[in-house]
Amino acid sequence: MDPSYRIVPASDAKSASVQETANSLGVHDTLRYGPRSLAAEVQTWEATQDNANLTIQRDVYGLHAPMRLMMERKIVSQGTSPFAGATRPSNLHLDILMGRDSIIEPADIFLGEY
Repeated sequence: MDPSYRIVPASDAKSASVQETANSLGVHDTLRYGPRSLAAEVQTWEATQDNANLTIQRDVYGLHAPMRLMMERKIVSQGTSPFAGATRPSNLHLDILMGRDSIIEPADIFLGEY
């Protein structure tokens, strides 16, 4: 955890040209190059938001708060459920600790990652 109050991820200096991402017609291929960069930005966005929240918790509650939360996340993500064979895999506890308990994502509806 790098203590930072950054809300938006730092932008990497990328030098991309149309020639690198062009299709056979010389136009930017959005289907091939667009979603991957968006997915990477979303991952960076979530990590930056999580880092900012942990930094704020450290400043308000002390060093123990983010350490405890990270420890609880690690324990919950490694743990197994006694009902693992009877139900589909779900990690509701980790969603609650990450603050994603009020968000419905495609992975919640469909089995596994979308």
